[in-house]
Amino acid sequence: MKIQILGTGCPKCKLLKASALEAVKDLSFTVEIEEVIDIDTIMEMGVIVTPALAIDGEVKSVGKVLRKEQIKNIIEGEK
Repeated sequence: MKIQILGTGCPKCKLLKASALEAVKDLSFTVEIEEVIDIDTIMEMGVIVTPALAIDGEVKSVGKVLRKEQIKNIIEGEK
């Protein structure tokens, strides 16, 4: 599984990344976390407002800093 944090490195983007890192700590499978900061790539994924979170290339959240529990719930739904 690959989690992408889409954003330009703003404070909210960093908070979303921190939440994602916390959410995957206890998982029994490997998760890759990637920061996508290229604005063209972000826009190609259909994201206009950051931060955004994508799992395996599919955008799951836009414009919000999700909490650890919210990210865990999204991950559980993807398994």
